[in-house]
Amino acid sequence: MGRTDLAALIAALGPGNARYVGGAVRDTLLGLPVKDVDIATPLRPDAVTERLAAAGIKVVPTGIEHGTVTAVLPQGPAEITTLRRDVTTDGRRATVAFAEDWREDAARRDFTINALYADPITHEIHDYFNGLADLAERRVRFIGDARQRIREDHLRILRYFRFQARFGSDHIDTEAELSCRELAATLKGLSRERIAMELLNLLALPDPGPAIRRMHELGVLPVILPEANPAALPPLITAETTQGIAPDPVRRLAALLPPDPALTEAVASRFRLSGAQKKRLALAAARTPGEAPRALAYRHGRESAIDRLLLSGARIAPLQGWDIPRFPLKGGDIVARGISAGPEVARVLQAVEAHWVAEGFPDAARVAVLLEETLTD
Repeated sequence: MGRTDLAALIAALGPGNARYVGGAVRDTLLGLPVKDVDIATPLRPDAVTERLAAAGIKVVPTGIEHGTVTAVLPQGPAEITTLRRDVTTDGRRATVAFAEDWREDAARRDFTINALYADPITHEIHDYFNGLADLAERRVRFIGDARQRIREDHLRILRYFRFQARFGSDHIDTEAELSCRELAATLKGLSRERIAMELLNLLALPDPGPAIRRMHELGVLPVILPEANPAALPPLITAETTQGIAPDPVRRLAALLPPDPALTEAVASRFRLSGAQKKRLALAAARTPGEAPRALAYRHGRESAIDRLLLSGARIAPLQGWDIPRFPLKGGDIVARGISAGPEVARVLQAVEAHWVAEGFPDAARVAVLLEETLTD
């Protein structure tokens, strides 16, 4: 995994007491960068904490009720979770009990490609549900009965499509898709925040278009975002790609929605989006064809200008290498010309600024002329 600070942690836990699990193993096998390091252990959280503390490693009880503690290491955190089994589940949360059997821990996970364990010393891969074969085939498959896995955690429906968009290929698991379609309505029982987070994670991937389309065809997308038009997403993705713009989930959410500010505001509120995300969606919804790129950037910021241009099918080239200028005229300059401070100063400022923007942001000398013309008028 390219991290030298994990050896001390593994040594502190002791022989046979640690295996890398989940995304760290999956992504390493695929040659992808590892973002999060998860370690499974048969040791109880108090024993983990005691051993790491004795080795001088700081431990934070980030999810102690589920058996998880986080080791704070020089190259980043690592989560250590005690082997578990589900006692009760209701589709939103699970009550777990500690376990000692590695296969039992693997059986409660979602997909076979996420249930791979690697010995940090021998590098042996422990594969209990043919995850290696599925990974080789780029097949996303639930562990055991797909319907049961979804009933345990309804969010796994959306996770399925996210993993399909990230790792999948033409090998579609029919049982998984049928199960997602049959149980799509269960998503209504989840918090809007959880749904929004999972949807935005999906939209942040390089090309979520096919997964979004399939979600719509299977009746999943209408449950969580009935306003969405999946056909509007591929043109935006193409525009981002051809113009060298990084994927952005908020921009892509805006593409799925009609350009209706009131509707967009309702969706943003429903999903409990942040203030900044709500503002971006609102500005994107107000787009109109033929907007001047630099004027957009000046009035709404570069980010929102890029959103509106890409969503309208326009080029962003006029913004590349261009710094948004400052309006060179101040209220004091107008007062110095004999205008009393108050609304009239603001009116003159706005009038001159409008001309300045319309003329393509000319220099201060031209602004002085525009001021003179405005005052004369």
